[in-house]
Amino acid sequence: MRIGFGIDFHQLVPGRDFWLGGVHIPYHKGALGHSDADVLLHAICDALLGAACLGDIGLHFPDTAAEYKNIDSKILLQKCVALIGGKGYKIINIDSSICLEAPKIKPYVKQMQQVIAKACNITEEDVSVKATTTEKMGFVGREEGLVAYATVLIHKPAKLVL
Repeated sequence: MRIGFGIDFHQLVPGRDFWLGGVHIPYHKGALGHSDADVLLHAICDALLGAACLGDIGLHFPDTAAEYKNIDSKILLQKCVALIGGKGYKIINIDSSICLEAPKIKPYVKQMQQVIAKACNITEEDVSVKATTTEKMGFVGREEGLVAYATVLIHKPAKLVL
């Protein structure tokens, strides 16, 4: 078994769609980035890659590569799952936290769990999505950006010897 940790930050700006956990959330701002800037999925990607000692999301999907411009981060997550699968690992569970002042994400958590579980080939019960604020402090408190953290547990199933 191996544990991985991921973190991602993005600025919030007007004129961008707001994607979080693979779910489009109506809001007057969106995260700025080369892809769809889904901080939660990016943090999960980094946690998976880190757990399998495969580097980070920027190594595999650089923001200088045209093929990743505005890409749906669910695709990046699926590619990360395939990368760790190539080393023989499967996901046991994902625990994540999002830090933002607004919008409130409670109405979207179940859908995020479903989207993440599907992309990772695990059950919704194996995906935890939580949220908190910074009590109006710092760049998150001023609604200039948001942060996501993720921890994953992966394992390499034992091979049966007959």
